Amino acid sequence: MSLTDILSPSDIAAALRDCQAPDSFSPKKFFQISGMSKKSSSQLKEIFRILDNDQSGFIEEDELKYFLQRFECGARVLTTSETKTFLAAADHDGDGKIGAEAHFQQLLPHRNSTGH
Repeated sequence: MSLTDILSPSDIAAALRDCQAPDSFSPKKFFQISGMSKKSSSQLKEIFRILDNDQSGFIEEDELKYFLQRFECGARVLTTSETKTFLAAADHDGDGKIGAEAHFQQLLPHRNSTGH
């Protein structure tokens, strides 16, 4: 399964266009524009699985740096500042990685960790 099986290619393209400039990436805004904020908990789990490049059950800082490239191979790499801000928004236990879906879903606008 790929991200375009879950998200609209045009929504992904719009989200990537919105954060083309360095230091313009906002996780919540990206998730909203890409359509992730409208997806079910099971769809978000699948998106998380796809983004978890090494399939460790976590998205680590090294994986976050390439977050946009998981949506489109030609997309830019997140800046160090963007990566650290993204990680801080979801790394609630300070271990340097985003734990499974609960923390990932907290980044979505108007959702809590249960997906409501």
